Amino acid sequence: MDVLSKREEQILLAVFSLAEEAYLVRIRSDLSMILGKRLSIGAVHIPLRRLERSEYVEAAFGETTAVRGGRRKKIYRLTPKAFSVLRESKRVQDVLWARFSGLAVKGIPR
Repeated sequence: MDVLSKREEQILLAVFSLAEEAYLVRIRSDLSMILGKRLSIGAVHIPLRRLERSEYVEAAFGETTAVRGGRRKKIYRLTPKAFSVLRESKRVQDVLWARFSGLAVKGIPR
């Protein structure tokens, strides 16, 4: 299994949920809101480039807009490889969290 960093996993999940709005600034904004802290562009852009090189995301340019001065947004989407690694990551986390929950039953404080 390929191992994702926590940030890479968060980015992949954000890309999926944002669908056609999954471009760099929007991904950063969405994650910043969820995490409750402002992420730098680099905190998203660097792992996003790594995910693209690893073929977990594909990118295509959207239409030009006057709001962006004629520049196009680079829209990201998940590849089948990303879905596979996310499913495996969730499976592993579910097993580990289930074990953690079991610790509380054994008298270990939460």
